[in-house]
Amino acid sequence: MEENFANKSRSEFEAMMKEAGRSVQATLTAQHRSFDSYFQDLLNKSEKALYDAFPSMYGELYTQNMKVFKDLYNELRRYYRSSNINLEEALNEFWTRLLERLFKLMNPQYHITDEYLDCMVKHAEQHKPFGEVPRDLKVKATRAFIAARSYAQGFLVGSDVVKKVSQVSLSHECTRAVMKLMYCPHCRGMSSVRPCNNYCLNVVKGCLANQADLNTEWKYLMDSLIVVADRIDGPYNVDTVIGTIHMRIAEAISNLQENKDSITAKVFQGCGNPKISTKGSSSEDKKRRGKVTLEAKSSAQALEMLVLDAKGNLTALKTYWITLPSSLCSKKVMASSASDDKCWNGMTKGSYLPEVMGDGLANQINNPEVEVDITKPDMTIRQQIMQLKIMTNRLGNANIGNDVDFQDTSDDMSGSGSGDSCPDDVCGKRLSKSPSTRQPETHAIPKQSGHGVNGASSRSLPSASLLLLLLLVAVIAPQHLWR
Repeated sequence: MEENFANKSRSEFEAMMKEAGRSVQATLTAQHRSFDSYFQDLLNKSEKALYDAFPSMYGELYTQNMKVFKDLYNELRRYYRSSNINLEEALNEFWTRLLERLFKLMNPQYHITDEYLDCMVKHAEQHKPFGEVPRDLKVKATRAFIAARSYAQGFLVGSDVVKKVSQVSLSHECTRAVMKLMYCPHCRGMSSVRPCNNYCLNVVKGCLANQADLNTEWKYLMDSLIVVADRIDGPYNVDTVIGTIHMRIAEAISNLQENKDSITAKVFQGCGNPKISTKGSSSEDKKRRGKVTLEAKSSAQALEMLVLDAKGNLTALKTYWITLPSSLCSKKVMASSASDDKCWNGMTKGSYLPEVMGDGLANQINNPEVEVDITKPDMTIRQQIMQLKIMTNRLGNANIGNDVDFQDTSDDMSGSGSGDSCPDDVCGKRLSKSPSTRQPETHAIPKQSGHGVNGASSRSLPSASLLLLLLLVAVIAPQHLWR
């Protein structure tokens, strides 16, 4: 009978853990789905607007170069879906390909070779044939996409951590403590007596000691998501930047057409005059058939509502791991009130005298209900703590406009954080540098040595590579120490 009760206790407690975890997973997954749908829709509408308007605006300039535009949007989607793409290089490649093709179309009377195009690109870049659009779009789009991608990833990582942690099995000591809590009253003829609340808390805190150690990094992740959410709906202006990509491209092409003669003259001066083509030239009216006004339909209000909802849910989830014991005791175990002196205290019906233990593994050394070896942390949970750190690092970099996958990951980092904000002129200057010259950055979210996100911090975030190295050390070193 005792063995049956032990098995029943284990399965019921693990089921309670998974049920609680599924609720958190559902919240995070729903937030990811909402934002992902919004962002993809924003990009799709921009692409559709380009396909609808450009044929009548540019004629052959568009129809003969449709693939260039399709490739751009495909690259943007691939980057957002976490493909290993350097976004700045992808944008640079788009403008280069577009310039080469448009230059040939605008000068059909000449035979322009690939070698000549290479020379043309080098000379034309100095004269900004598209105006300031490429540089401005690169800065704004890079910040917006980095923030959006990291933000979406953050929800998935949080959900995955909860799923994996909820599947951690109970120890033998925990199983016996839960059985004593839930089923021993039946053997004493007290099946209707509810467990004392503080007694239940000590049992559950002992069983979930390792899970409670997720609290610090979990809060940092939630705080980081909130800060990046403010960036997406604020300085990075995702709605405007992503929703008007087609308009910026149209503006760039117009700049090139308006400066066609001067750009061509400067290219001929630097690269020489190309040979006259034997093929007939197309007329100018085929290249541009008229003007069509491009409009961007704002969905800023939808984004504002998405961010507001996300911030509310993230705030509510901050304390999930340390409030889980009280939640399980009150809602699942149905423990009595804290002042009840006629509850099951593990021995009989009466009051429960021992003090309630603190949260986390280290605080269970004197737990009166569950024997916990505080020298042997659960390695699955330690790995998930490291995953939280890595994701928080990515969000911190996204907060200042840096893509952690492509930035300089040198550990020789200096400087200090500046709270949870990054002035636009500072972020703009950082992003205006090419990847090869960008200096390593620090960021101030979330503060590792204090609470919350605000405030100055001189601590640099480790790179993803360093965090992965620390993960290996965390897994291997304790095993040697325990031997």
